[in-house]
Amino acid sequence: MYGKYKEHLSKELANIKEAGLYKNERVITSAQGAEIEVGGLKVLNFCMNNYLGLSNNPELIKAAKEALDTRGYGMSSVRFICGTQDLHKTLEAKIANFFGTEDTILYAAAFDANGGVFEPLFAEQDAIISDSLNHASIIDGVRLSKPVRYRYNNADMADLEERLKESQAQRFRIIVTDGVFSMDGNVAPLDKIKILAEKYNALIMVDESHSAGVVGKTGRGVTELYNIKGEVDIITGTLGKAFGGAIGGFTTGRKEIIEMLRQRSRPYLFSNSIPPSVANAGIKMFDMVSETTHLQDKLHSNTKYFVSKMIEAGFDVKPTESAICAVMLYDAKLSQDFASELLKEGIYVIGFYFPVVPRGEARIRVQLSAAHEKEHLDKALIAFAKVGKALKVIPA
Repeated sequence: MYGKYKEHLSKELANIKEAGLYKNERVITSAQGAEIEVGGLKVLNFCMNNYLGLSNNPELIKAAKEALDTRGYGMSSVRFICGTQDLHKTLEAKIANFFGTEDTILYAAAFDANGGVFEPLFAEQDAIISDSLNHASIIDGVRLSKPVRYRYNNADMADLEERLKESQAQRFRIIVTDGVFSMDGNVAPLDKIKILAEKYNALIMVDESHSAGVVGKTGRGVTELYNIKGEVDIITGTLGKAFGGAIGGFTTGRKEIIEMLRQRSRPYLFSNSIPPSVANAGIKMFDMVSETTHLQDKLHSNTKYFVSKMIEAGFDVKPTESAICAVMLYDAKLSQDFASELLKEGIYVIGFYFPVVPRGEARIRVQLSAAHEKEHLDKALIAFAKVGKALKVIPA
């Protein structure tokens, strides 16, 4: 049987390559950071989610090593059997305190947090109203559940209101949105969403994966940005981006919601706990980012400088309120060629194209970090201008 199936897969893969949509993985042979080694070359990394520059932080490494010595390598079990340590409970409390929520539940990944949140909480008589640009994990989580599904145009409050009117036929309804939309960098208008939620009696869920640690004066995310900290029902997020860059996700929010997830959320009930080293490093990380806004301040300064210079150079950059700078190229092959040429200049970025973004919306997604110094930014700007002129993206 596999002979015919292999032939089918080979044709599909060939079609992907011919369309310029094949994804190649570049192998890093160093620790994650502003400067990395790829294929024997030292390059500057501008496509990492390492927003606060903590992926290789000495204090987090030290905390991880301490946990290896005192709590072991792995849990070998799920939480409710024998997979809960004091470190897990402490980390959950730290997350709740950081976001101003009542309780937190940890997952192996944020994908699991989003995949496991809807099915235990909502049934056929309920409604999920989801932003059209929400992350794939939210889309998959919605697909795994049975409520009536509504979708509204990205950050379009008039469209959201129409969906809320339609959903009044259902028992409970929840509005679901990314805090920062990962491919564009725009922030969800959560203040306006909250007004509509109150008007039409809806719950709110926000995925803070790309906004936590980044958005808001102290990095508490979009709820802090709009001064509604503690007023959102469900927040999901990750430890794999700004918060250390390792693994692990979480859902934090209302006490009863978290309690129900502990009882019925399948990714939680049937996946091993995160390793003790990750949990202890996470505890240290939340202590660090709660003591000072130095890293957030540097990140915001880097982002403002880089984006302004890219626009000044003539690039088509989407408006951003985060650390994401989407440089629009529109053509999939061009985005790959552009990224390849930048790598020759010592700048590591990736071209994004369908199905990651809509057809005809290919781009280079530049992600700024507190790990970047001004000389890193200037080198990237020079390289972008050189390649942009060579490929006729900007005027020579």
